[in-house]
Amino acid sequence: MNLFLFLAISLGIQVLLFIPAFLLKTDKLTDLSYSLSFAVLAVAGVFFTSRTPLSSLACALILAWSIRLGLFLFSRILKMKQDKRFDGVRENLFRFGSFWLIQGITVWVILLPYFLLLKSRNIFTAVSGAGLVIWIAGLTMETVADFQKKRFRSCPENKGKWIERGMWKVSRHPNYFGEILCWIGFYLFAAPSLTPIGRLIALASPLSISALLLFFSGIPPLEKSADQRWGKNKAYQAYKAKTSLLIPWPPKNRL
Repeated sequence: MNLFLFLAISLGIQVLLFIPAFLLKTDKLTDLSYSLSFAVLAVAGVFFTSRTPLSSLACALILAWSIRLGLFLFSRILKMKQDKRFDGVRENLFRFGSFWLIQGITVWVILLPYFLLLKSRNIFTAVSGAGLVIWIAGLTMETVADFQKKRFRSCPENKGKWIERGMWKVSRHPNYFGEILCWIGFYLFAAPSLTPIGRLIALASPLSISALLLFFSGIPPLEKSADQRWGKNKAYQAYKAKTSLLIPWPPKNRL
C-alpha cells in the first residue's frame, strides 16, 4: 500500500470517532481512538501486503503495545469520566477537531518504520534483535509504571498525594521513558530491512514521539499540573530535586 493510503486510513478513523465524541461531548473515545488507530493500521498493513515472518512479528508488536495502552487508557477515562485536557476544547468544533487531526497524523508518523518495513526486503540482524530487546524492555517499563501508579491512586489514603515509590522513585515519568524506548526499539528492529533513505524517513518515528512527550502533550502539562498542586510542598520540592525527570536514575543525595 502507498504510504498516503495509510495516512488516509488513520485520518478516517479519527473522523469516524470524532463525530460522536463531539456530538456527545465525551472524552471516552479520544484516547481510545489513538490506540485503536495503531491496531487497525497494523492489521491493515499485513492484510494488504505480502505477509512475511518479520512483518507479522512487527504487526504483533504494535498490536501488543496498542491493546495494552488502549485497555489502560479506556479503564482510566471510565473512572475519571472527563479528561481535564479538553476542558474548554471539546465544545469547540475547530479546536477539538484540530486535536483529532493532529492525532491521526501523529499515529501515521510513529508507524512509518512499520509501513516502510512492509515494502522492503525483510532482514533480521543483530541490530533487529537489539531493537526487539529494547522494545520488550520499554513495554515492560511502561506497563509496570502504569500499574504502580494505578494501584497507588486506588488507595483512598493516597488521595491528593504524588507517587514516589517503585519505578517512580527513580523517574518522575517512567511510563513515558518506557514508551520512548518502545519506539526506539521498533525503529532499530525495522532499520536493517530499510534502504538508507527509508531509515532517514523512519527516524521521524522515535524523534516525533520523543519530542511529543518531552516538549508538548506529555511531560510539560503534567509537570505544570504537579507544580500547581504541590509546588509549595517542601516534600514534593525535595522529591522533584532528587528524582530524574525521565531516565530512571538513582535519586540524588540531598546535602
